[in-house]
Amino acid sequence: MSLSALSVWLFATGVGFVIYVQRRLARHRNRLPLPPGPRGFPVLGNVLDIPTEGMVSAFRDMNATYGDIVYLNILGQPTVILGTHSAAVDLLEKRSAIYSDRNVSTMTKLSGLDWLFGSTPYGSWWRRQRKLFHRHFNSKAILPYRPIQEQEVHRFVLRIMQEPEKFLEHIRFAVTATILRVTYGLQVSGRDDEYVVLAEATVAIQNAITVPGKYLVEVLPFLRFLPSWLPGAKFRREGKTWMPITRRMRDAPWDFTMKTIRDGSAVSSVATNLAQEMFTLEGREANEGEEISRNVAAAAYAGGADTTLSATETFFLAMAAFPESQKKAQAELDAIVGPHRLPCFSDKASLPYLTALLKECLRWKVIGPFGFPHCSTEDDEFRGHFIPKGTTVIANLWAYSRDIEYYPDPEAFKPERFLKDGKIDPDVLDPAAFVFGYGRRSCPGRHFADDALFMTAATVLHTLLISAPLDAEGHPVRLEGKMTPGLISYPEPFDVVITPRTDWAEALVRESCSMGNL
Repeated sequence: MSLSALSVWLFATGVGFVIYVQRRLARHRNRLPLPPGPRGFPVLGNVLDIPTEGMVSAFRDMNATYGDIVYLNILGQPTVILGTHSAAVDLLEKRSAIYSDRNVSTMTKLSGLDWLFGSTPYGSWWRRQRKLFHRHFNSKAILPYRPIQEQEVHRFVLRIMQEPEKFLEHIRFAVTATILRVTYGLQVSGRDDEYVVLAEATVAIQNAITVPGKYLVEVLPFLRFLPSWLPGAKFRREGKTWMPITRRMRDAPWDFTMKTIRDGSAVSSVATNLAQEMFTLEGREANEGEEISRNVAAAAYAGGADTTLSATETFFLAMAAFPESQKKAQAELDAIVGPHRLPCFSDKASLPYLTALLKECLRWKVIGPFGFPHCSTEDDEFRGHFIPKGTTVIANLWAYSRDIEYYPDPEAFKPERFLKDGKIDPDVLDPAAFVFGYGRRSCPGRHFADDALFMTAATVLHTLLISAPLDAEGHPVRLEGKMTPGLISYPEPFDVVITPRTDWAEALVRESCSMGNL
């Protein structure tokens, strides 16, 4: 070990020991015991109990051993793992007033993504941004954007018909194009468009920095002061490279929209509506209002595109892996929509099987296995145990999706589990109850994402056939469905075969796109 590396290690160990002693003293000042959990080591705590792979199943095993709530000490940082949906509701929803904070991510700051209000500490600044976002993305506010979603889905399907082997690229572009158009009124021409490149790069950066355990600086934040040239400080160099990209992603489309407002060429969008509200402010409020509006607009993509992208890729994977479910959904669409038009949003209430299928997609491959960790702002008592102020609280959403109390035979793909007498069964837990988070930190863009996923799935199933590739002997290849690590998880790259379902299906798509939609 070099002298510089040894110095860093000794310093880190010393700081960790001080934190450890402080936490031990704080614990003894409280009569209630901490929640149960594996016995850790001095200074290190339970670091060695956390695997680099298979973390969700490891945490589920801990909950099976110790109960609904497990306590871990991560280098002095108190951490609680919630093993059941009911425990998460009790803490993160019913006590959201003290469990809505965030531990500030060092890599989020270094990479220039600290403007994302989803990562902002709980307080007035966060509340103002969340309130503004909700006002422009609640279930009623997004209704005017449904025609855009329909048009972009039709474009998406036509591109797949033309280049089916590039379906994953087309999914990414469609998600980006839709959100940029709704948010900024931007109509992008292709994947090499500057705004598309910026948006996709920002999501890639966000995915990179949220892989659990990837960056030691997240556990030992003081390491951010290391010189970038020092061995082990690669994170500093990465942050320096990424910050100009993420800042420009926030600023460039906003500045474009403001320019169109000034020259009179603006198209109605979320950004123009935000600007109209902003223009009524004066002085300091105007300056703060612009920054908040700029952040909120950018968060619509950077904070929401990844979830829509993951869910859409999972849908394609499921349809190829489970052809019987695909056939049932297509039969329902044939009966309700018929061969003379494409699906529309008003069809949704008449498509219970498709609705159940999408719920099963969300449950089968959870978008964010852990969600985004919460943080407590006060000391608390829960089920006879003491939870210190500043505790990181992790909800194991993946474990909830596998809870046999709610979902018997959880590894099977069964849309029927959500149906009873041909209708959605309200007694079965909707995965949206946990997939989109809890309490005041639940995803404020979930309604837009739900609309996007429904329109994509309905149109794709009505017009396309998705199947697994065949092996050398003519048998369908088994699709493993492995997921990437990270706070947002995606299916690992996979291949499918996509063809137009019928001649009339292809004709409907081409006709729609020729009427000014493409």
